[in-house]
Amino acid sequence: MFEKNILINRRSRICDEVQSGLIFLYGNNPVPMNYPSNTLRFRQDSNFLYYCGLDFPGLNVIIDTDSKRSVLFGDDLTSDDIVWEGSRISIMDMAIRVGIEESMPTSKLEQYLSSYIGKIHYLPAYRADHINLLKSLFKNNIHTSKELISSVIAQRSIKAPEEILEIESALEITAEMHKLAMQNSSDGVTEQSVVGKMEGYALSNGSRLAYPSIFTINGEILHNNNYHNFMKNGQLLLNDSGAESSNYYASDITRTFPVSGKFSSQQKEIYSIVFKMQEAALKLCKAGNSFKSAHLEASRIAVEGLKNLGLMRGDPDNAVQNGAHALFFPHGLGHMLGLDVHDMEGLGEDLVGYEFGSDRSDQFGLAYLRLSKELKSGFVITVEPGIYFIPHLIEDWASTNKLVDFIIYDEVKKYKGFGGIRIEDNVHITENGHEILGPNIPKTISEIETCMAGNA
Repeated sequence: MFEKNILINRRSRICDEVQSGLIFLYGNNPVPMNYPSNTLRFRQDSNFLYYCGLDFPGLNVIIDTDSKRSVLFGDDLTSDDIVWEGSRISIMDMAIRVGIEESMPTSKLEQYLSSYIGKIHYLPAYRADHINLLKSLFKNNIHTSKELISSVIAQRSIKAPEEILEIESALEITAEMHKLAMQNSSDGVTEQSVVGKMEGYALSNGSRLAYPSIFTINGEILHNNNYHNFMKNGQLLLNDSGAESSNYYASDITRTFPVSGKFSSQQKEIYSIVFKMQEAALKLCKAGNSFKSAHLEASRIAVEGLKNLGLMRGDPDNAVQNGAHALFFPHGLGHMLGLDVHDMEGLGEDLVGYEFGSDRSDQFGLAYLRLSKELKSGFVITVEPGIYFIPHLIEDWASTNKLVDFIIYDEVKKYKGFGGIRIEDNVHITENGHEILGPNIPKTISEIETCMAGNA
């Protein structure tokens, strides 16, 4: 948990932005996995963590924007609770620890809200228990506060120095996870065994995964969480995984490497294109530039590279304008990163990633760009271009000669079974440009092959 004054200042700033009314922040509760007493791992709501810092279930907070005073609602453990769960600090001590002026039992929450005359602000609910709570408190009259949403996004988008340190600490663990993956992957090994080693490393170092790892020989499946395959020489492995810091800040790194420890000439060719895509995008990652421009430049580099290999043709700018690159690069360049791996997307992906009044494209590929807006100093983002050969998509487009002026399908079909390559880093936008966060994680072809050299 951050120091008390950091949390007090965060609550004070949100009061200055919202200016009038009460702000209601709900915390999370345990969620049953398959029967009531067997629950999923508890994870506190990120907005509650950001403003209150308390990592316990069953808590809610009300902030009065006029007085800037807050009330913590929750219940102390009963004797039966303590028998099963052990003791914890009291609700009153929790409030004192984070600079909240008053505490009350949960039974007082509804009365407190119903007696207030004025506007009550709350954020969108993304869980059934949140929805049920809001319905019970506001009698089905659920209208989230646009004013609060926009204020929270503006505040959480700019990462303070202590938040950057949290992401850096998560990346220290993530770097070792990725090295472990490279060093333990070889012919005949199962994906699951490597995933277990990565998660085990995170757990043994007091961390947990920020999201389910994507570790697969089928890298063309963008969000593949199945780990049942045996690795074979000649295949590529795509590893998209990251740890959380002790204060729940996420990291999100992707590396792609060969099972054999040595890239084939064909794999080197595609890998080099993706590497150049990321380099080109990173050059545009500075305050004042739009992230969309970086995405489009990475797309143009992809077309140039694939054209040189005889897979595409025509003018690269025209190809990108018409969306031809999306056959190979069907997702966006990246997203915000922070307390959530897709930071704040529970508040609305377009609200987080797009300027007010800016419409999201409906073009395949570009439609999946999560972040488009102008970059500001303090943003932390992912930059993760990729090239994929997706058999179903190739056949679908080829069957109608879609964008045949740019795509040479007879040559592209030769790459079915290649898989996919993605390279991803976590980037802090600064006043003078950007910095790649965390320790070096093998990324160049030579670095990866050197890291894997001991596998044989």
